[in-house]
Amino acid sequence: MAGGIGSRFWPASRRHLPKQFLDILGTGKSFIRHTFERFAPIIPAENFLVVTNAAYRQLVLEQLPELRPEQVLCEPVGRNTAPCIAYAAFRLKALQPSSTMVVAPSDHFIFDEEEFRRDITSCMEFAEARDALVTIGIRPSRPDTGYGYIQTASVGEISPVASFREKPDLQTAMSYLAAGNYLWNAGIFVWSTQSILAALERHLPEVYGLFAKRSAAFASPDERPAVEEIFSRCPSISIDYGVLERAANVFVRSSDFGWNDVGTWGSLYELSAKDADGNVVPTFSKLYDTTDSLIKVAGKKVVVVDSLHDYIVVDTPDALLICPRSREQHIKQVLEDLTPIDDGRFV
Repeated sequence: MAGGIGSRFWPASRRHLPKQFLDILGTGKSFIRHTFERFAPIIPAENFLVVTNAAYRQLVLEQLPELRPEQVLCEPVGRNTAPCIAYAAFRLKALQPSSTMVVAPSDHFIFDEEEFRRDITSCMEFAEARDALVTIGIRPSRPDTGYGYIQTASVGEISPVASFREKPDLQTAMSYLAAGNYLWNAGIFVWSTQSILAALERHLPEVYGLFAKRSAAFASPDERPAVEEIFSRCPSISIDYGVLERAANVFVRSSDFGWNDVGTWGSLYELSAKDADGNVVPTFSKLYDTTDSLIKVAGKKVVVVDSLHDYIVVDTPDALLICPRSREQHIKQVLEDLTPIDDGRFV
């Protein structure tokens, strides 16, 4: 899944070049390139499908040259994850109806990729043996309020899901950590194509019906106009809310492979190596009385900072963000304020 705009990473991430296509981690590779290479040892290149906004089709093909154009599924408009997954499932139904799907965001960070692949493989084997919708849950290391949680119904590597919980307040997150049977919801799913189609038909009949009505068009020259018609009428709904919270055959795989959704500048700060004063800074920098700050600049500028504490500073060629780490959530409001006066360059 590669259709988001990564608004919380503004000003680096913009509508015309969003987060998944950027080298935010400073590794020389974009998030989507990392994701492809993470799966490549266990999934052949010809078995990848990338669902993205139509505006990003060429970016996907440039960054993933191993893929053929027909492997990029273009949404005419974003409708959240349930229609996105339904699109991929109906394409697979037309091509490989007995296939197993692994659904993953294109912009997450995984530290231990070997462990990740082992866990994904075990989920695939589990899903292939039964009618099951499997999600990945991450064993929490702290009472984080930025993630949704999954409550397990029993002990085991793969167990039934008791409930899904929205992002909690700190006290609730602490109680989840103490209880020991709550996992972070990583938004990574494994199921057979047949199982997810059956679940969509039962729990989201409106979405399923729109796709099923045009099912003969998938993997044919008629697919694009069919998809445009479907998405123009499709509701916007997540797979979690629309299917997983309602289905009885949902399981969770308890994992610990070093996962981070890298959803905000704050999460990048937590993930990054820091100097002795807790700063994440460029190579060419000189700091005075500066602590616990993230400073990211374009190019090889010399950065000099004096008396800055707990701040995010992001400099791009045409925009500059200076924001207290505690006020990072205000970036969303900034974008709303900029949008009416934007000419397509800054947002």
